[in-house]
Amino acid sequence: MEGKRGRIIFLLALLLVAGMLPAHAADHPADAAGLSPRRIISLGPTITEKLYLLGVQDRLVGVTTYCERPPEALSKEKIGNVTQVNIEKIVELKPDLVVATSLTERRAVERLKRLGIRVIVFNAPGSYAEMNRQFLELGRIVGSERQAEGIVRAAGRRIDLIRRRVAGLPQPKVFIQLGAKPLFAATKNSFVNDFIELAGGTNIAREAKTGFVSREEVLRQDPDIIIIVGMDAAAGNEKEGWQKFHALRAVRNDKIFVMDPYRICSPTPRTFVDALEEMVQALHPGA
Repeated sequence: MEGKRGRIIFLLALLLVAGMLPAHAADHPADAAGLSPRRIISLGPTITEKLYLLGVQDRLVGVTTYCERPPEALSKEKIGNVTQVNIEKIVELKPDLVVATSLTERRAVERLKRLGIRVIVFNAPGSYAEMNRQFLELGRIVGSERQAEGIVRAAGRRIDLIRRRVAGLPQPKVFIQLGAKPLFAATKNSFVNDFIELAGGTNIAREAKTGFVSREEVLRQDPDIIIIVGMDAAAGNEKEGWQKFHALRAVRNDKIFVMDPYRICSPTPRTFVDALEEMVQALHPGA
């Protein structure tokens, strides 16, 4: 179980890095024509979760071994992992749509296309707005455009309320640790930066050229709050590691928090707002 959790956290980190780097050219979904697909294969955990959210899970015939949310996805046919897929198994399932991610092996995507299978690639979103655009596009493709629009509007209303709650409050300096070895943070090119800013904080790594930072730089910036994205013992060990630096303001004020990587690293429009609420409580208790 621990090994599996470690692989999942590693995958989430890869998704975040993919979102911060220039993406390869993706097929634009609008280029595809035809009726709503009846047999869909998802090659990414977040894609799978979004398809359930859009209410088309009955048309989902295959997913990856990493697709564990919602729990019902565990019963779906497995076609490989996020980076490597079983082409023969996909062909056997006779999909009329395969939804891939920027982590899907490019050669596999091209081979599926040569076999006459419709493949759409969604790159890792670099912002909350881009995530919403992709969700709306996915909704249009699978024939659930109105449902997608309703979900995005509802999320937008909740975010507007959050913005009003934190407006005018002091903006604490925040460091979100996304990886430990090496130390990895969210820059302005990551939607994780939107979590911090929408919650009324200042991201100390916002202007960093890459997400890789040194512990010395974090100590120099002296954040008010440290948020560790991780699970179980590993996250606890990281928290204990920071607590050794007694001069840090976040340590002195007991402002080191651990958050679930699923909620922070691979949100849907709906779960993004749920995680944002948690972030607000960390930055502005009682706001």
